[in-house]
Amino acid sequence: MVSQTATPAAPADTPAGAPFPVYAPGELAALAARHGLTMSGARPSLTAYVRQLWGRRHFITAFATAKLTAQYSQAKLGQIWQIMTPLLNATVYYFIFGVLMNTKRNVEDFVPFLVTGVFIWTFTSSSITAGTRAISGNLGLVRALHFPRASLPIALALQQLQQLLFSLGALVLILVGFGQFPKPSWLLAVPALLLQAVFNTGVSMVVARLAARTPDIAQLMPFLLRTWMYASGVMWSVDTMLKGDRVPHAVMVLLECNPAAVFIDLMRFALIDSFGASHLPPHVWAIAAGWALVCGVGGFVYFWQAEERYGRG
Repeated sequence: MVSQTATPAAPADTPAGAPFPVYAPGELAALAARHGLTMSGARPSLTAYVRQLWGRRHFITAFATAKLTAQYSQAKLGQIWQIMTPLLNATVYYFIFGVLMNTKRNVEDFVPFLVTGVFIWTFTSSSITAGTRAISGNLGLVRALHFPRASLPIALALQQLQQLLFSLGALVLILVGFGQFPKPSWLLAVPALLLQAVFNTGVSMVVARLAARTPDIAQLMPFLLRTWMYASGVMWSVDTMLKGDRVPHAVMVLLECNPAAVFIDLMRFALIDSFGASHLPPHVWAIAAGWALVCGVGGFVYFWQAEERYGRG
């Protein structure tokens, strides 16, 4: 980086004993520009940044795969925990909410309903949690190498997508075990997961920038995610809760447009026979696409705007 207070070396043809040239800050910047010098680590244009990311696509994929492989390397059960973690969560939620609180009342196929919700919610919550550590957890890499910093939150979001795809085999076995057999509507899971992945990546980049500046965000995030989970219908039916006049209209709209609930509902609609179109909010695909577009593009631009500040200080 060209410093505005540094005194440059004298030109080669400066006579011996001649006064050393001293430039004003504006003159120094003009001199650097005249000789084609640019600030080290300066933020590139948005289009150039996208091209840089595309050039690092193999690094992003390899980084995500390496993180996924190393995640449970110290555990004796290894990668089995990728499946066991959401299954154990679903078991606990079934006992507390399904049995003790009886939320399974008026919900057909409650076990597939619950397990699908837990798996899909885990995808979003894990992506956002990983995003809080994208910069702060890789400061050595950020400070040592020059690369587009968005590679890190994107790679961590990709890691969570890989983990979800790995664990979907267990979800399919559970669905089949409870009478939900493959059918053409299962193909709708593909666009639903793609939209959710874009949404997760965008939010992950937002929290990555916030946590890079304010590390306390990482400590606050579990409480925010837990509250969001309870409002997303993971363990209970949003559709049943909204029937009648139980909640104000404004709350009803917020719950229907809640992005986590929208993506969970789309997956339930695709995979569970009894979860029909009547359980979905109006224009659900448009809402899902809107969230993916707004958060995906907005989160990317928001992260890019602070590109030159990551790893500083």
